[in-house]
Amino acid sequence: MNWTDEELIAGCKRKSAKYEEVFYKKYYGYVMGISLSYSKDRSLADEIVNDSFMKFFGSVHKVEDFQSVKSWLRRITVNTAIDYFRKQRKYQNQTDISEEREVGHEVHALNDLAFQDIVNLINQLQDDHKMVFNLYEIEGYSHKEIADKLGLSESSSRVYLTRAKTHLRQLVSKHLNEYEGR
Repeated sequence: MNWTDEELIAGCKRKSAKYEEVFYKKYYGYVMGISLSYSKDRSLADEIVNDSFMKFFGSVHKVEDFQSVKSWLRRITVNTAIDYFRKQRKYQNQTDISEEREVGHEVHALNDLAFQDIVNLINQLQDDHKMVFNLYEIEGYSHKEIADKLGLSESSSRVYLTRAKTHLRQLVSKHLNEYEGR
């Protein structure tokens, strides 16, 4: 059966397992795609997906605008990924980083890369750099918002983004050189 989001939400508000299952299946790929962009391994992404849906179903009674279901689910998923990042960071020794200059050159070769190539290259970034890169470049957060969410200073957020971009440029260049050498 093809239910609208409005029907699915109404069923989820009644805590109907059938409606929750259909909603889960409908949006699983969407939520998994977001989760994979914030985690390096599939098992962590699975945890983020499941926790995101649990949070969504736990707060579904607040949903009123059915046009914003997808954006609300995205926000929950990104915040869940941030929560996992913070948990992992607790066990790492993180120190504040001084400001660095941004590298001026750019690789203009993204048109030559397939989407999966780009995802694979981003996944090679250090976890904290990847998190800042995604939050800034994909989600559109400011450095202040990132710093608040991740418990960093704004300058650390800027440095992590600079390092992520620098490393990504190197990875893209290396990837393209390997591709041309085939």
